[in-house]
Amino acid sequence: MSNFVDYVKIHCKSGHGGAGSAHLRREKYIPKGGPDGGDGGRGGHVIMKGNANEWTLLPLRYTRHVKAERGENGGKNQLTGAYGADVYIEVPIGTIAKNEDGEIIGEIMEDGQEIILMEGGMGGKGNEHFKSSTNQTPRFAQPGMDGQEGYVVFELKILADVGLVGFPNAGKSTLLASVSAAKPKIANYAFTTLTPNLGIVDYRNYKSFVMADIPGIIEGAAEGKGLGHRFLRHIERNSILLFLIPADSEDHFQEFKILENELKEYNPELLDKDFIVSVSKSDLLDDELKKEIAAEFPENKQPLFFSGVTGEGLMELKDAIWKQLHG
Repeated sequence: MSNFVDYVKIHCKSGHGGAGSAHLRREKYIPKGGPDGGDGGRGGHVIMKGNANEWTLLPLRYTRHVKAERGENGGKNQLTGAYGADVYIEVPIGTIAKNEDGEIIGEIMEDGQEIILMEGGMGGKGNEHFKSSTNQTPRFAQPGMDGQEGYVVFELKILADVGLVGFPNAGKSTLLASVSAAKPKIANYAFTTLTPNLGIVDYRNYKSFVMADIPGIIEGAAEGKGLGHRFLRHIERNSILLFLIPADSEDHFQEFKILENELKEYNPELLDKDFIVSVSKSDLLDDELKKEIAAEFPENKQPLFFSGVTGEGLMELKDAIWKQLHG
């Protein structure tokens, strides 16, 4: 089973509000003390909280139900009942919560950020609130309100500085393994990468940036073919995109256009991102072939050549990425 989980559905129920008290004050020497009941406590909330140490929804995979505590009833001496304890669901940064209708409840963008998913029921009012000139000793109080209940869908979109975009076997995993400590599975067949991988890339003067290896796109992915929408959505949260075209491609520029079109079909706004075009496996090419490939691309989309196996061009590639990120 993969350690990466990016979709979870959980039934959530907040706490019922505590009932108000209908207590009447009865003390020695104060025979007609009147209403003395306190309010009920609020039911507990169900809260989503960002945790920068989490990178997958795996801990929630087998969580079927989440229920917050009920608020306590009000007491005498106009004492308000205690609030029910809130329940926190910790999620990675980049997680979106949606209701059953697909409407977005909120999204976590920072460590420690909290979003209430289900509000606890309000506590009922004690009889103190209901006294009047015509009813000076009300013997009733308000019951607590029900908490909210429903299913919440959690979707994770990976946050990274640069996302790798390419067909299966374009060399994305090899690049990530060569520039970071990440150890993605690498083999010579399609869809080796079935889950996104993140790696921290060291740069000059102890600087770094985060690179995401997104599973390979195929033509028709925007329509759900191959791994389809499931992983295309991870590309949305990357600051810049690095297109990888393998050196042994039959038509390098056409392959780039197909990748570009899949992103456009999925979300046209993706084409507004900064991007870099590169040709991987360049150890297979001599200088003359590199010139021929470069000539296929327009001036504003000239590719960078690199090899994750030999290390050729990796520093120049990292320089270009850093310049795009901080230029």
